[in-house]
Amino acid sequence: MKVILATRGSALALEQARLVARLLEEASPGDEVLIRVVKTGGDKLADMPLSRMPGKGVFVKEIEDCLLRGEAHLAVHSAKDLPVDLPGGLCLAATPKREDPRDVLISRDNKRLEELPRSAVIGTGSPRRKAQLLAFRPDLRIENIRGNLDTRIAKLRGKRASPVRYDAIVVAAAGCVRAGFEKEIAEYLHPEVMLPAAGQGALAIECREDDTEAVQMAGRINDPQTFAAVLAERALVRNLGGGCNVPIAAYADLEGGALRLRGAVMSQDGTRVVQAETRGLVSEAQLLADEVAEKLFKLGAESIIGQATS
Repeated sequence: MKVILATRGSALALEQARLVARLLEEASPGDEVLIRVVKTGGDKLADMPLSRMPGKGVFVKEIEDCLLRGEAHLAVHSAKDLPVDLPGGLCLAATPKREDPRDVLISRDNKRLEELPRSAVIGTGSPRRKAQLLAFRPDLRIENIRGNLDTRIAKLRGKRASPVRYDAIVVAAAGCVRAGFEKEIAEYLHPEVMLPAAGQGALAIECREDDTEAVQMAGRINDPQTFAAVLAERALVRNLGGGCNVPIAAYADLEGGALRLRGAVMSQDGTRVVQAETRGLVSEAQLLADEVAEKLFKLGAESIIGQATS
């Protein structure tokens, strides 16, 4: 059987698609996985800050439309790019084993976050990263940066024209590992400093709910622990309902057989941060998300979210 796997066309997205294609072919001998590149709205608006982009799912909508039209059997996304509410008829079918979920710092002189000079300029397009950087070091100057991973690194290194001279950038560890940029990393940021985004480091395999063969095929490469963690993180973000412009972090991991879910909501300038966590059964992703959301709301998350969206 020839299986069509839809993906974005960036170097990192293609590497992730090739990884998933290999896993699928190994798990389903005799099947051939063909990669179909789909250009998304986020790719077309490469210079626009993420916070100003219209609507949700700017990096997945066109790919999901491709699935719904029956032009692809499966799609692979960075799980952190996949909106928590999927279009009717589509489902999150699988998540392969997760790569490192942390954020990393890449700097001009290989300096760690604490070693950067006062008022150092850090590039990121993420409100979550900006808020946590400012909460840790209010003196930093955070500037928007867009482009694929290799483009961002080139801008930092002065190998590509940029209106801003960056001292460092913050990106996902998983992207660096998958794209071969591990040597560029100056520091892996501890979750106590930079709690990851929901789904960060994980790949999401999406397909049509009524495509039984595709659902079964995806299930063969699913990692149950990663799937449970990603479900809990996505459920927490859904419960909070803040949207993509609100700095929200959610991270679940296994500790002693239990699933630990941590969440944080921050003001955009990092001056207000509320955090909460809970532990429970791996099978209770939604219950854990409900508990953490309730704790965060009691700590004032609702007013922070309201200010960020007003």
